[in-house]
Amino acid sequence: MTAVKRKTSLTLDAATLDEARALGINVSRVTEAALVAAVGEAKRRAWLEENAEAFAAQAEWHGRNGHPLAEIIASPGDVTWKS
Repeated sequence: MTAVKRKTSLTLDAATLDEARALGINVSRVTEAALVAAVGEAKRRAWLEENAEAFAAQAEWHGRNGHPLAEIIASPGDVTWKS
């Protein structure tokens, strides 16, 4: 399955664009990859922000009650959560 593509117009630094083309760099592919990464990062930040209250509540609960699996969680040095 291929993604639907849409033509767009970008304004880029002329010298960099000329150099990229001279080097055979596919500007569309590089731009799309950078945009995909930027969208993913923006979604990640938004998700973290939207869930910040829940993360804080969970951390506060763990602070009061400890981790429910503390007895079986072990680090690489075989140290448990409570050790």
